[in-house]
Amino acid sequence: MTTSKTTQRSIEIPLHDSDEVIEVSLDQLPVLGQEVLSILQQENCPLHIWVTLALEYYRQGKETDFVQILEAAKNEITNQKQQQSHQQQQTKEQRQHENDQMKCLDTLAAYYVKCGYKEKRGQKKRENFTQATLLYTHADKIMMYDLNHLLGRAYFCLLEGDKMDQAEAQFNFVLNQMQNNIPALLGRACIAFNKKDYRSALNLYKRALKNCPENSAGIRVGMANCFAKINKLEKAELSFNRAIQIDPKCVGALVGLAILELNQKRNESIRNGVTKLSRAYQIDPQNPMVLNHLANHFFFKKDYQRVRQLAMHALNYTENEAMRSESCYHLARAHHAERDYEEAFRYYYQATHFAPEKFVLPHFGLGQMYLARSDFTNASDCFERILKVHPNDHESMKILASIYCESSEIDKRDKAREYLKKVTQHDTHDIDSWIQLAEILEGVELQGSLEAYLTASKLIHETQEIDTPVEILNNMGSLYYRLNNYEESKRCFEIGIQNADVARETEPVYYNSILVTMRYNLARVYEASFEFDKAETLYKDILREHPKYVDCVLRLGCMTRDRGQIYNASDWFKDALEINQSNPDAWTMIGNLHSAKQEWRPGQKKFERILHNTSTANDSYAMISLGNIWLQTLYIPTKDKDREKRHQTRALQVYKTVLKNDQRNIWAANGVGCVLAHKNYLNEARDIFAQVREATADFPDVWLNIAHIYVEQKQYIPAVQMYENCLKKFYKYNNVEVLTYLARALVKGNRLKEAHNALLNARRVSPHDLTLMYNVSLVQQKLAHETLKDENSTLAPVLQAIDQLKIAQKTFTWLSENGDPSRIDLNQSSQEARQCSDYLSQSTYHEIRARKKDEQEQLIRRKQDEERKKLREKQLFEEQERHRKDEERRQLETEKRQEFVKRNMNLLTANEAQEKTEKQRPSGNKKRARQADDEEEFINDTQDLISNIEKQKKRMKKPTGGDDTNENITPKKKERKPPRKRKVHDDVLDGDAENYEPKRKKTKEKNRKKVKITMSDEENDDVQQEEEIDDLEENEDEIDMINDEDDDTEDRKKSKKKQSQNRTKRATPSKPPRQSDLSGRYKSKATISSSESEDENNEKKTPIEQESDNETQEQVIDEKEDDQNEQEGEDEDETQIENENPSASEDEEQQQVDDQEEENVDQDQNDDELSENENEKASHESRIEDLVVSDED
Repeated sequence: MTTSKTTQRSIEIPLHDSDEVIEVSLDQLPVLGQEVLSILQQENCPLHIWVTLALEYYRQGKETDFVQILEAAKNEITNQKQQQSHQQQQTKEQRQHENDQMKCLDTLAAYYVKCGYKEKRGQKKRENFTQATLLYTHADKIMMYDLNHLLGRAYFCLLEGDKMDQAEAQFNFVLNQMQNNIPALLGRACIAFNKKDYRSALNLYKRALKNCPENSAGIRVGMANCFAKINKLEKAELSFNRAIQIDPKCVGALVGLAILELNQKRNESIRNGVTKLSRAYQIDPQNPMVLNHLANHFFFKKDYQRVRQLAMHALNYTENEAMRSESCYHLARAHHAERDYEEAFRYYYQATHFAPEKFVLPHFGLGQMYLARSDFTNASDCFERILKVHPNDHESMKILASIYCESSEIDKRDKAREYLKKVTQHDTHDIDSWIQLAEILEGVELQGSLEAYLTASKLIHETQEIDTPVEILNNMGSLYYRLNNYEESKRCFEIGIQNADVARETEPVYYNSILVTMRYNLARVYEASFEFDKAETLYKDILREHPKYVDCVLRLGCMTRDRGQIYNASDWFKDALEINQSNPDAWTMIGNLHSAKQEWRPGQKKFERILHNTSTANDSYAMISLGNIWLQTLYIPTKDKDREKRHQTRALQVYKTVLKNDQRNIWAANGVGCVLAHKNYLNEARDIFAQVREATADFPDVWLNIAHIYVEQKQYIPAVQMYENCLKKFYKYNNVEVLTYLARALVKGNRLKEAHNALLNARRVSPHDLTLMYNVSLVQQKLAHETLKDENSTLAPVLQAIDQLKIAQKTFTWLSENGDPSRIDLNQSSQEARQCSDYLSQSTYHEIRARKKDEQEQLIRRKQDEERKKLREKQLFEEQERHRKDEERRQLETEKRQEFVKRNMNLLTANEAQEKTEKQRPSGNKKRARQADDEEEFINDTQDLISNIEKQKKRMKKPTGGDDTNENITPKKKERKPPRKRKVHDDVLDGDAENYEPKRKKTKEKNRKKVKITMSDEENDDVQQEEEIDDLEENEDEIDMINDEDDDTEDRKKSKKKQSQNRTKRATPSKPPRQSDLSGRYKSKATISSSESEDENNEKKTPIEQESDNETQEQVIDEKEDDQNEQEGEDEDETQIENENPSASEDEEQQQVDDQEEENVDQDQNDDELSENENEKASHESRIEDLVVSDED
């Protein structure tokens, strides 16, 4: 049993088979733990006494005795376990000791875990961890779900590093059993922190702090680290300070505060931070974190000796790989600063092996070491690894861009361009990056490179306030030259030469070389701008100062060659070879001269000489030129059949070799396509040419090759389009070669005229070319033969074809006698000349046939012209007649209007005089005065009707009295009889009569309405007053007319006579309108205006009078309708008679009918217009005429 006293602590060890105990003081334990262990073994003490004594030895720092006692206890447990396995009856009795056994095993396992964590050597560490694993496994067999056991095992998994998930599961199990278990909460918080779930870790630390506020310095340090990670630095600082208040020797809190102070980058804060680090170093001089931070501080103070000491101590005192990586990095930096690159490389390399994934500083230093060793591949790998972790690290981008700029791989150069663009976008004032970007863009993007140089020049002028360096001016001038901006290029070179002359005083050697280069470049600009004299002068001036400047000699040879002086050019190139016997450019120029003269064998030797030289063995230009020579030899006739295949194979091998060295060489790819086309792989060749064309649009050869493929595939239309587009795009003037290709495609497409024109254009450029002469004559021959064979060809083309045959015959004859056998086949020329002679011998027949055909066509054409002339004259005559008739009709209408106006003026004057007279007379005599005026005003043929009406008036008695008397009379209404069937003239069809009659009525009704609308209010009042008196007289007159049948019959005869006259006038519009029509128009006006007064008079009449009036009106209306039908029938007969007259032709007959109908319609419209105008003007008519109109209605 353990007893606690105020003075000392002791423990009682019971004796075996006795009631006595041995009291052992815990403060005064035996020095040798073996004595205590022997007592425990002899007395067979309980297991908890063993554990208590072992822990007391551990507290006193006697770890060996601690381990010795617990190991012996472990053995006792093992023995007891074996006995229990033989004696199964005692198993239940031993269960009370299971907790003591678990405590013993877990305590010893925890000790081994701690020793393994502190151990620096890997072998010893693994041994300790193995011992711990065995103890925990043994404990699992006793009581697996003991909470303390699970906590110990979870921390062991956590320290191993690769079993974090297993540790988390065990912590969760403990927390499920005990929610506020402090070790479990702290373990979970540590796992969450390592998983970067800082907020969850912070919450777990807070829960632990609430349950254990005492001795919570470690918990507060964990909270501070969480606050720092979530960027709550003020709370982190408070937590660190509180931890220091609780435990002034808390190293973690001191280091955390020191880091916060150092990150502020102020002098005072840096001093405070270093002070805290020094204090932590005094507390724990072996803490690797403190040592690394102190080493970092002394590195910036350039105390590299102390840096190495501190970093080495940190490296020795820790097994944590992250700590060791940081220590190695500090050691490497110190050696790097002291230019000890070997040691620096070694420690950088170690640091990269220990470093975690996101600690990339050692990789940056290692990449620099690789650059110092010129190992660009490994260096680029180091910087690429940095960019994976930090994609926006612009320092790494700049270094990688510098590395990739020197690479020959296209992908890497593209990466360099991309990195430099990002760097310049991030820092627009980085002059070095702009210059590097300009350099790398020179080969792919001329305008972009020039803009980068301009930006760098502007920054230099603004920031450094100096002139643009001559190197940049030289590069800018070269770019302007390549962009064909010769003026700006010349300006840059001239400014650069002036600046170089000034700067030559300080560094004569360097600036003299630059000055020579810029003068040479300026001469190139003069040459490109056709100032050949200035260019030649500059080249020769440079040669006088530097006689071995080969480029000037070559340029002088090129200028001589361009002037057509081939032999002088060859001399210049040979002079260049005297300066440098292996100069590839000189050999290339000589080889090109031989190729231009189609001297394939000498040209081949020159290019092979270049390739035999080791320094130029992979010269692409020489290899492609050699391949082109192999292809050109295929066109040389030979009897060796295998020679063609052999030369094709050689050319293909050469092109493939170039493509292996440079995959983007468009000339080599174009050569491969040519070889495939020669082997008749046309589709494959066209695909290659298409890819080359997509790669660059400024390569005319590939356009021509695509057109050749179309010709071989008999697609002549796209071939012609390709040739024409090539001419427009690449050649300012007519190119003989391309025009020849175009003519060939046109001939194959049977477009001989266009082919002939194309060859003529080519011959204007090269009139003495024998091949062109032959081709032009051949096309002329074919074109003439096609013309002669055509049976439909006229005389002019036939004569022209004969002339062309004669010209072609002369040309072929001349070529067969004077031609160059190397250019054309003389025998073929003579055969073509004989062929032309044969065609000319046959031309007589074709000429005679064409003449006959031409005469027949001319005769037919003359007849057609005469017929067209007659037809035009006839149409012109008809048009003139139509115009004449229209003019006569318009004149007649004008006369009618003038006459109508004159009548209206007379009527208005008479009306005004009548009104004055009526005002002066009494009212009783109005009737007689008005009748007298009417008789004086108008002359009417119906005198008998007037006399009858006067007699009837005398017999009739007029009703007396005022208006009231008349209103009281209510006449008896009589039903109206149904209308009789109207008579139709015998000569008029029933349908025509029915159709024609409503039109006449409708026209009258329309006229009445129009007249009524156009009358003014004052006129209506006057007329109504007069008509109220006269309507009674008119009704009486109607009754008299019914009784007097003789007079009525006579009136109808007169009316028919007038209607016949009206039809005659309608048929001949040149005559003036008859008097009856004009009076009829005035009658319509009076009838409409007096309609209301008639209604009033009808109301005043007696029933007998009304009945008689109605019968009389119906008889009059029927008679009038019969007259109108007879008149219309006569009009129809006359129209039919006129239409039955035969005409000269159907067209003329139809035209006359149409003209007659138009004239009738126009006449009707004119009559209607005249009727409306006359009705509007004539407001007062004779009462006799009014009666006649009412009868007609």
